[in-house]
Amino acid sequence: MSALSSILTERQKSELQKSILDFLFTNGYTQSFEAFQSESNLKNFEPTESDRHHNLLAKKWTSVIRLQKKIIELEQKNDELQKIIDQGVVRGPAKSLDALPQAPAKFSFSQHRAPITRTCFHPQYNVLATASEDMSIKLWDVETGEFERTLKGHTKSVHDISFDPSGRYLASCSSDLTIRIWDSQNDYKNIRTLYGHDHSVSSVCFLGADKLASASRDKTIKIWEFNTGYCIKTITGHAEWVRYISPSEDLKYLVSASNDQTVRLWDTNTGECKQDLRGHDNVVECAYIVPVASYEYIHKLIKMDNKVKFATEPGQFVVSCSRDKTIKLWDYTGQAIYTFIGHDNWVRGLVFHSSGKFIISVSDDKTMKVWDLSTGRCVRTIEAATHFVTTVAISSIAPLIAT
Repeated sequence: MSALSSILTERQKSELQKSILDFLFTNGYTQSFEAFQSESNLKNFEPTESDRHHNLLAKKWTSVIRLQKKIIELEQKNDELQKIIDQGVVRGPAKSLDALPQAPAKFSFSQHRAPITRTCFHPQYNVLATASEDMSIKLWDVETGEFERTLKGHTKSVHDISFDPSGRYLASCSSDLTIRIWDSQNDYKNIRTLYGHDHSVSSVCFLGADKLASASRDKTIKIWEFNTGYCIKTITGHAEWVRYISPSEDLKYLVSASNDQTVRLWDTNTGECKQDLRGHDNVVECAYIVPVASYEYIHKLIKMDNKVKFATEPGQFVVSCSRDKTIKLWDYTGQAIYTFIGHDNWVRGLVFHSSGKFIISVSDDKTMKVWDLSTGRCVRTIEAATHFVTTVAISSIAPLIAT
């Protein structure tokens, strides 16, 4: 008992001995009980159910098992975090825009009565807008997770939403053939409705403060004057439904994705098609013009010679995602220079991380994947939903992503 005595105080030793005696007595180990009672000089101790030592040993042992399991879980989590650090994936402090998405989700919003088609963050406030097949748009406070309001007016599914650069106006488009403008400074009143497309309007985006662009199942892209609501240009070229459009940072170019399995790059001033990108084997869901901040990482990916002077203006690279389960990266010559493979179902959308180093994609395989642009590797996979993940948006003012 000398080793035990060096660890436990006399009181602790007595408590342990009484707990052992209770265990032996309760479980019918009569001879062991009597022997230990004699050796421990506790002949006067008689275990009872009312005694505080009753079942104490079993309770302590159960607690030890729980602690061991917790330690194992923490060690596994520590190993995962170490792998993330070794891969160079930046988490950053809680308010850092360099942070990458990590499960579990901060909030889960569930008031829509049909699938959500698009998510969009306000450019200046912690507000998220969501569009749905239930014909509505809903606004949420992403700091508190509270629902704010519902915008009603469309008579069929709402396919896309987009804030203008100031965040005052929200544009939406729908299968009801219209584009609606909502004024956030006037209680989100629907101040204008644009008519002109002959089929479902699938995508809408602002081209600065004075113009809008829209894409439709009628195979066209239209440019609209914001103040008057007039269509000032109709762009044709796609052979089928134009599913998605997005502008370059300098607004000189517009990229489109279509059911005809092509991606096209357009001059927003002339409507001229600058590139016709072919290589996907199925419908192209979305396409984006790569931000300049990502160029240095793409140069590493394609092992471009650092001594070679390269262009830095927007429009040098395009990225697209498709129902063929791939994401493709295209250069200014129209060549597919890299294919990101890893999703097991349709790739529905993607966003660029604020650092420029990563792209974050979502898919009908229920996951969100983070890809390192400098290596082409997937560095993180998150189970983002229990069903298809159809949309993704990233905040420009907070470390938040919405799917």
